[in-house]
Amino acid sequence: MSDRTERAALADGVLVAVTAIWGASFVVVQDAVRLADPFTFLVLRFILGGAVLTVRDWRGLRDRKLLRAGVGLGVLLFVGFVTQTMGLQFTTPSRSGFLTGLSVLLVPFVGLLLFRRWPSPPVLLGVALAVAGLWFLTGGLSSAGGQTAKGDLLTIACAIAFAFYIVLLEPAARVHRSTPLVAVQLWVVALLSALALPFVPRHLEATPAFWWAVLYTGVMSTAVCLLAQAWAQARTTAVRAALIFALEPVFAALWSVLVGRERLGSRELAGGTLIVLGIVAAELGAVLWARRRAVAS
Repeated sequence: MSDRTERAALADGVLVAVTAIWGASFVVVQDAVRLADPFTFLVLRFILGGAVLTVRDWRGLRDRKLLRAGVGLGVLLFVGFVTQTMGLQFTTPSRSGFLTGLSVLLVPFVGLLLFRRWPSPPVLLGVALAVAGLWFLTGGLSSAGGQTAKGDLLTIACAIAFAFYIVLLEPAARVHRSTPLVAVQLWVVALLSALALPFVPRHLEATPAFWWAVLYTGVMSTAVCLLAQAWAQARTTAVRAALIFALEPVFAALWSVLVGRERLGSRELAGGTLIVLGIVAAELGAVLWARRRAVAS
């Protein structure tokens, strides 16, 4: 195994851990937005995350090129997190997980649109299996209406924003240091969320459960996970990262089972299996495809 392949494998392992933490956050965030409006929650969450990373590497914020890249990515991150958090007020965590997972399907085509980068056939097969698995896992979008449909539409916007974010993060992460790059993004999200506060209904129940949600999402789901994502995407491709992120609803379902929120049936097990098969097909298929092309050339 080459050094490049080993680095990519390590990066993929880091992304699996990131996805597991994000999967647990769906329930945490839904509980949090019952206690506070989405923008107040996001301001607190991202100020905490930004502060953690700024303390770690504040000197890197002097780089103007890094600041420009971070601001652009931060705007996409803001759109993604705002629409996802607002959507969780109206839809269920499982539906939110499925719709957020649509970024798996969108990433290869965003890459094609922006960089004319064609995904290999094994990767497209993996994407197809992962999307089918997401559909099975969550029961699709049947019987959506009223407030649920509103939440679904908001989360579809989230998936589009995250797809662009994943694709554009890859080249930025290869050029800039991860910690200050992510810190800038978090401060952008915190600032934009704060600017929105005068224009939205606000409420806050400052209970211990709410502050736990801010602490968990601000440090783990935001600072640690986004930093790990930036580090990993400098060493793997956006499409491989998106495929791994398809595991997010699987981890969300497992977390819900552990805390007694739901029980897994045959549909959920079938969906999780398809997602794992999609990732395996993409990972192994990409290696075989590369070898085939090398032999042919």
